[in-house]
Amino acid sequence: MSFSTLTKNELARVLNVNRCCKIAELSALAKLDGSIQISDKQVLLKIVNENAAVARKIFILLRELFGVQTEVQAEKKIKLRKNNVYMVQVPPQPKTLEILAALGLLNKRGNFLQGIKNQFIRRDCCRRSYLRGAFLGGGSVSNPEGTYHLEIITTNESHAADLAELIRKFKLSAKISRRKNWFVVYLKESEQIVNFLSIIGAHTALLEFENTRIYKDMRNQVNRLVNCETANLNKTVDAAVRQLDNINLVDRHMGLGKLPPSLKVVAEARLAHPDVSLRELGDMMEPRLGKSGINHRMRKIEEIAEKFRMNQRRTHK
Repeated sequence: MSFSTLTKNELARVLNVNRCCKIAELSALAKLDGSIQISDKQVLLKIVNENAAVARKIFILLRELFGVQTEVQAEKKIKLRKNNVYMVQVPPQPKTLEILAALGLLNKRGNFLQGIKNQFIRRDCCRRSYLRGAFLGGGSVSNPEGTYHLEIITTNESHAADLAELIRKFKLSAKISRRKNWFVVYLKESEQIVNFLSIIGAHTALLEFENTRIYKDMRNQVNRLVNCETANLNKTVDAAVRQLDNINLVDRHMGLGKLPPSLKVVAEARLAHPDVSLRELGDMMEPRLGKSGINHRMRKIEEIAEKFRMNQRRTHK
């Protein structure tokens, strides 16, 4: 089961106490998943969702808020993963137009309302409920094991703009992008996603997200440290091999005994301890030398070795 599905299952069990919050949540669901069919002066409202728990919540909200007769149907999708699709219908009846107006789908003149009705965003509790309904109707959140991404999609540009503005009221930097015929309101940063989940009441999903994120961050940090240590070890090994090559070349051509004492003691220490770091070599010296002091002497030996190499190249020419 996807992380989005787990989150929606949790949110479907969140029940509002206030009537205004219930209407706000149902309004968002109807706005994103609903369609209105008009024939022979009769009006039918249909709300379609792929999650059974969400469809059950829509059914309960319609019954509690308006006491209307509703029908629920389940159909199997033909394409893709062939999941069930759940349709909650309010068949033609005297209250239908009243319901559409109450849910902010129609304005006072009977025209379709593009954005969010003002009454649903006046109070903080209603704003949170509307965003919960919007996520249940058109939202998804990626598994925190992968990239961080939360989005709500809608076909209506005005609604997308209102949703983004509503999310920004909670100090979150919601952005909008176009995806074919859809407008996508999204959050990318993990902290922002965590805050959004808290706002809409998905506290169990939030904890799961945080646990996964912390584990992933720790794992990435360990990997970075291991990679860094490996890189440093490789550099140490490469430097030691180069130093041994220089020392052996000098030894063959002039002998280490002819080196200045300060260079001779370092060269002999490197030959005796080919796998230690410069800092460890410095600790062996009497008096003790720092890493920079050992490195300076190794460069002097390299300069001597380089002269022998140049002479060899001239000879071969």
